[in-house]
Amino acid sequence: MLRLTFQPFADTVNRSSFTVLAIALLFLGISCSSPEPTTTERPPNILWITSEDNSPFIGAYGDTFATTPNIDRLATEGVRYTQAFSAAPVCAPSRNALITGMYPNSLGTQHMRSTYAIPDFVRFYPAYLKEAGYYCTNNVKKDYNTTDQPEVWDESSREATYQNRSPGQPFFAIFNFTTSHESSVHSFIPNDSLLHDPKTVPIPPYHPRTPEMEHDWAQYYDRVQQMDAKVGEVLQALEESGLADSTIVFYYSDHGGVIGRSKRFIYESGLHIPLIIRFPKAYQHLASGEPGSISDRLVSFVDFAPTLLSLVGVTVPDYMQGNAFLGEQSTEPQPYVYNFRGRMDERFDMVRSVRDKQFRYVRNYMPHKIYAQYIEYLWRAPSMRSWEEAYLAGQLNEVQSAFFEEKPAEELYDVVADPHNINNLADDPEHQEKLTELKNANRQWLLDVRDVGFLPEAMMLNITEDSSTTLYEFTHSDAYPLEDIIAVAEMATQRDPQYVSDLISQLESENPIIRYWAATGCRILAQHATDAQPQLQKLLEDSEVSVQIAAAEALYHLGEKQAAVNALGNALADDNMMARVQALNVLETIDEDALPSLKTVQQLIPQDESSRDYDVRAAQRLAEKLAEMRNTR
Repeated sequence: MLRLTFQPFADTVNRSSFTVLAIALLFLGISCSSPEPTTTERPPNILWITSEDNSPFIGAYGDTFATTPNIDRLATEGVRYTQAFSAAPVCAPSRNALITGMYPNSLGTQHMRSTYAIPDFVRFYPAYLKEAGYYCTNNVKKDYNTTDQPEVWDESSREATYQNRSPGQPFFAIFNFTTSHESSVHSFIPNDSLLHDPKTVPIPPYHPRTPEMEHDWAQYYDRVQQMDAKVGEVLQALEESGLADSTIVFYYSDHGGVIGRSKRFIYESGLHIPLIIRFPKAYQHLASGEPGSISDRLVSFVDFAPTLLSLVGVTVPDYMQGNAFLGEQSTEPQPYVYNFRGRMDERFDMVRSVRDKQFRYVRNYMPHKIYAQYIEYLWRAPSMRSWEEAYLAGQLNEVQSAFFEEKPAEELYDVVADPHNINNLADDPEHQEKLTELKNANRQWLLDVRDVGFLPEAMMLNITEDSSTTLYEFTHSDAYPLEDIIAVAEMATQRDPQYVSDLISQLESENPIIRYWAATGCRILAQHATDAQPQLQKLLEDSEVSVQIAAAEALYHLGEKQAAVNALGNALADDNMMARVQALNVLETIDEDALPSLKTVQQLIPQDESSRDYDVRAAQRLAEKLAEMRNTR
């Protein structure tokens, strides 16, 4: 159940008994640096060990190819969660969910590496721990996808450690390892230097077994093994410090990954994470099971902050949307977890998902965009390039080819029978009841959290730059009629010609968000939307540039190519960076017809090659592609 009422910060936080005791001692003139209290007198220390970009490629999770003795041992000493999920299949938005206890698509922080402000009442959770007397350290990654609140940490650096706390002070410490990050497969290691054999490495059925794919998978398993060794070092240091008996240890990854179609994508491969929690004997009463046990409770990243506060005796703020799954404030298990995908680097997309214990429902709000939109960072992996080459050469089967083709509006997977999510049951008559259940759950979630994702990002940028209003505040205003917007967006994405007349009428809506989705629906319907041409032509002069671009894309697919290309070229000169990215995304899909825009595209690329702005990345890719087409004519 989502908690969406708000109270001032002072009304939401109760200090722990440790803080009350410390204040009493100060008034009595007794030093707080006297002998450290016993574990039964003090709140637990909390240690979080986080790895990056890895699904449960862990021996304890049944992966017999993995070499993870330290994490496997931790699993025998703690509780292994089998149904834990990141909020998003990529780091920065997922870390935003962790640090706030809220869904990023309710805050406007769902797009990769965006810095949109959040409301003042949303405080990063370490602030509550510090107020409760904890020494809070972060070593080292933040990447919170919004304006930082650096004051919440006592230390945040590569040297940050709980060892620097005051005597008797409880600690909360994070150690984050990048060893298994996606970049770990960008540098080639010769096959004869690998620890895992490329010829015997397991590969999912949606991947072709190219030499590059085999190599990247084997090299990645090596990185997971190296990450496991670092986990062992942190656990050993905790033992040697004498604090293991007073410290609850979490191990988890920041999302799934890392070879193509995992990280960034709303499947089990991108969202399912390992989560192991070890409780020392003194705090075993807080655990959900005995050492070595398994929990199949559905757990999401939005639940982590409430759970942490519950474990240490701090009242969970009402604005947090997650549910504590441990401690005195733990709730009944929830029936679903919810996930989202927004813009990934320089490519736009919008996907939402609901998962119960057996099925995953996926709603694609931009089904006309292929899964495998070119993302410069993703394509650095040799495996990704080899997969695309095999597709272009016609060497793939239907399952392997699907990644490079347009998406259905809806997907439904039996994740127990189909862990790789390759058999879409959305059209299966036997699964319509489940489809309807999860579709309704998805829609209700969007309404409950006031999902910001239906705002084109160019509009998001204008809203936040032109006023002090946060996106959260905007979407809770009358300017965001979400039920009406969702109704049009669902019509737009169904690919059903029966909705053409409704979409045409919505092209004249007073609300630009609705006009945007109506135009997007005409693009998705393509030739079925011929009757919309007059209204779409008027929208080329719309007051919102994102609507102009959506209309231009629809007109292109209705044969109005010259007018569409001219409008897209004009959008490239707009001051709004996300409008430029949106236009570049469309031009990327129309091949040689985009050649008249080549000069304008090239002008977006600065001489300073160090720029990593998303419009620059998209422009570089498009300029290279168009120049090659021009030269091969």
